[in-house]
Amino acid sequence: QVQFVESGGGLVQPGGSLRLSCETSGFVFTGYSMIWYRQAPGKEREFVTIISNGINVDDYIDSVKGRFIASRDNVKNTAFLQMNNLKPEDTAVYYCNAGSWVKRIPEFDSWGQGTAVTVSS
Repeated sequence: QVQFVESGGGLVQPGGSLRLSCETSGFVFTGYSMIWYRQAPGKEREFVTIISNGINVDDYIDSVKGRFIASRDNVKNTAFLQMNNLKPEDTAVYYCNAGSWVKRIPEFDSWGQGTAVTVSS
């Protein structure tokens, strides 16, 4: 059974930082790129970043480039998202899933509960 467990969210002031974690199980972690998505209130879920399963190449949406850093621990089957210089527009529930570097769509239908990030003064 494929599972994703996101954690690390919280309330932070603008300019602050958070580190999200995504613990996974039920699939071969090293066989997939790991993708982070977010869903802001009243909006659809959007792609945020992807980190490959190979040589740790990563890519980001323009609005988070230079502020967010994706990483992964292939021993612990866990993905991470370091978020720096957070802005109110980063407020959302963040989710992770696995997929291919090329397609950048979630491979699995199952989703975790997400972790809520609120950026507010």
